[in-house]
Amino acid sequence: MKKKVLITGAAGFLGSHLCDKFLAEDYHVIGMDNFITGDPKNMKHLSNNPNFEFVKHDVTEHITIDGELDYILHFASPASPIDYLKIPIQTLKVGSLGTHNLLGLAKAKKARLLIASTSEVYGDPLVHPQTEDYYGNVNTIGPRGVYDEAKRFQESITMAYHRFHGVETRIVRIFNTYGPRMRLNDGRVIPAFMGQALRGEDLTIFGDGSQTRSFCYVDDQVDGIYKLLLSDYAYPVNIGNPNEISIKDFAEEIIKLTNTNQKIIYKDLPVNDPMQRQPDITLAKKMLNWEPKVERAEGMKITFEYFKGLSHDELYRSEHRDFSKHIKT
Repeated sequence: MKKKVLITGAAGFLGSHLCDKFLAEDYHVIGMDNFITGDPKNMKHLSNNPNFEFVKHDVTEHITIDGELDYILHFASPASPIDYLKIPIQTLKVGSLGTHNLLGLAKAKKARLLIASTSEVYGDPLVHPQTEDYYGNVNTIGPRGVYDEAKRFQESITMAYHRFHGVETRIVRIFNTYGPRMRLNDGRVIPAFMGQALRGEDLTIFGDGSQTRSFCYVDDQVDGIYKLLLSDYAYPVNIGNPNEISIKDFAEEIIKLTNTNQKIIYKDLPVNDPMQRQPDITLAKKMLNWEPKVERAEGMKITFEYFKGLSHDELYRSEHRDFSKHIKT
């Protein structure tokens, strides 16, 4: 019998790549998504795979899975600032009620659960680079708090189930990840810059461009997540690329990569936007024997080729999501 894994958020960017990874490792994969931010086309290539099945479901509602279940990966959540500012209640619910439901399922099935936490639990950090023992600097009532606090609560309830009920759990703190299947206009810097370059628009930097980010290619991220799931370590682990770059320098790299002559324009920095983002991956190296392998130049080239393949309608569509049917009044 193949081991069986449930992956929530399976139609999302990271979730769909995780489905690919576990199928390649000969698992039976159950993908779950309600398409609030996920895209069915991210799973289209899996439709005829006998080891893949899909369940359309909102994880904030009770979850039922027939038969045995070995692993659960909880990747259902809006992750784009544009999304979670439009659907703040849903963002909080998927991190709280959704995680609670999946912990209950893991307890009932005696399955191991890995939750997708985020570098945003560190907020606008006062420690650099960020280590797992840093508690963070987060504005609980700011506009970004709905995402940050959903993830912080998610970590807390996961550790409570681990300690009180003995549920096997793993926590990955994901830093900026990129690659094919990213959504073009989701508000994050890589798809934003590449979309602007392809449309011949000026590249927009929020703030003065001195803020830093570090970007991990999706294959490296998925490999780290997979190794963490199969490890014996229950506490949070940073998975990301520590190669830090300023947003201004990154914009210059994108102009060179895309061979365009776009100008860089500057706008006001959003509220509570972190000024620094760089993972300390000492723990991942020690516990998982993991570190990223794909250089940024190589990964960005692959990602740009993906965006170049989008249709004209996809490239010029300004709004990619209508959340009205998901909002309960």
